[in-house]
Amino acid sequence: MHTLGAEQPAERVEEAVAHCVAALGAATDRDWGGVRAGRLEWDCRRTAVHIASDLLAYAGQLAGRAQSAYVPFEITLDGTDDGLDPADNAGVLQVITTTGTLLAATIRTTPRAVRAFHPYPFRHANREGFAAMGVAEVLLHTHDITEGLGVRYEPPAELASFVLTRIFPRVRPGPTPWQTLLWATGRGELPGREPVGPWRWSNNPVLRSERLDLEGLTPASAADLGAGGDGGFAWVGSAPAEGTRIGAGMMVKQYEEGEFRPEWTAYVLVRREDGLAVGAMGFHSAPDQDGRVEIGYDLVEGARGHGYATEALRTLSAWALAQDGVRTVTAVIDRANTPSQGVVTRAGFTLVGEDEAKSEYVYELREA
Repeated sequence: MHTLGAEQPAERVEEAVAHCVAALGAATDRDWGGVRAGRLEWDCRRTAVHIASDLLAYAGQLAGRAQSAYVPFEITLDGTDDGLDPADNAGVLQVITTTGTLLAATIRTTPRAVRAFHPYPFRHANREGFAAMGVAEVLLHTHDITEGLGVRYEPPAELASFVLTRIFPRVRPGPTPWQTLLWATGRGELPGREPVGPWRWSNNPVLRSERLDLEGLTPASAADLGAGGDGGFAWVGSAPAEGTRIGAGMMVKQYEEGEFRPEWTAYVLVRREDGLAVGAMGFHSAPDQDGRVEIGYDLVEGARGHGYATEALRTLSAWALAQDGVRTVTAVIDRANTPSQGVVTRAGFTLVGEDEAKSEYVYELREA
């Protein structure tokens, strides 16, 4: 099974744009410049131009491999400052279609490992993140415009779910994906939940060690792994270890319960030299009130014996102890698992206890 390659995100962008154009195409005879777009301060025309601008900007970030800022360009429609006749509403929709096609094409041709600048929250995103952000811009601003124009619009649930499971990992699923996305962005209500004020989405974190990229899993990737897929990664030996699938299933449960925290999740260990995933490592949950966090890991059999687990454990543990309030990283290991005991020892952990009933050793690494 493989469901998370470049093709699916690109198709989602195209699908979102097609639904946008279909909905707004029914109102091209209206005065978009004279109607406010839903709860926004912008009018409907400016909001539609903003959709096109974002789609082009995201394509530019990926295509230009921007690393520290936005690529310095912007879109200008006919009639803005060039002396030409202003683009009519149908022309604006043509620009949205064109920029959506450009983003989809860029996603399809961008390698999985490429990450480009986006400010929130980790200052980078991969092709799937940019696809999700693009789809979010299209869905949400089409909603704003149609709300202002009084036109009915509800995108397919799969599109809203695509956005939620990639860039809204902290948001607990609601009655429907579309209702949940509207609530999460301050555009709607959900029974039993407080209204949302300021909001931001969240791309997945990535840490770097000497030879590895530690890529944080999204709820979408975790669900795919838990269901027997590859999570969007090419694995040494063609498949992840069973422990990775079990951990991914735990992550899905956390997401469904609203307890998923992007930084305190599982990270796939990707070897930079060839882009292959060698294993996974992550936290069982966010730190507790005493500043303790438990870590676990496994490697695919064909990647063992090369020091990858030790290298990743040093990196992830050092990152954890550098976070506010975190004082101890814990690892619980079976007494019979001698290789894993060697990994934690080489990473600087100390044996502090034993659970005889479970035949487990408890190791700790404390803040300096």
